[in-house]
Parts: sequence; structure tokens; C-alpha cells
Amino acid sequence: MNVDKIYLVGFMASGKSTVGRVLAARLRWRFEDVDHLIEVREQTTVAEIFARHGEAYFRAAEREILALLQPLRHVVIATGGGTFADPDNRTAINMDGGASPV
Repeated sequence: MNVDKIYLVGFMASGKSTVGRVLAARLRWRFEDVDHLIEVREQTTVAEIFARHGEAYFRAAEREILALLQPLRHVVIATGGGTFADPDNRTAINMDGGASPV
């Protein structure tokens, strides 16, 4: 099997971003953090997005970011704490690169 993408999943604050950065550097791959990409796009924090717009809005943004990451190869992706709980996200991740729990 030839792996060219790794998704890290796990509870909030379990170390996905920390492990992802280290793993990507070791593999000499790109690193992406779903929550960070959402914060950059929305120009505010995840906490503020939840407070102002609610969870449904945030989860929609999360799905959009995952879709943008699909074509990338040689990348380690740290998902948000609730990303893998969504059945559509779970299917997309498993079909694309598989998930590695942290």
C-alpha cells in the first residue's frame, strides 16, 4: 500500500496539530489544520464562530474545507475535534486517505 495522505482524528486538544506538524516535517510533507484554515477563512477564532453563528455553520465550513483538501497529496491533515463524528466527513476521510487516531 502506498500512503500519500494522513488524516489525524481525535478529541479536542488531544494533540492532533502538534503530532501533525512533527509527522509532516519528518515525512517532508505539507501540514494542514482544518480548524486553522477555518479561522483564517472566517478571520476569527473557532470559539467566536460557534458563539456568533452556531455549530451548524461551523460544521458546514468544516465540510467545505475538507472538500478543498481532498485533491492534495503528500499531506498530513489535523481535523477538528468533532470532524470525524459527522458521517459524511467520516466517509470522505476514509475514502480519501483513512484516519489515524491521536
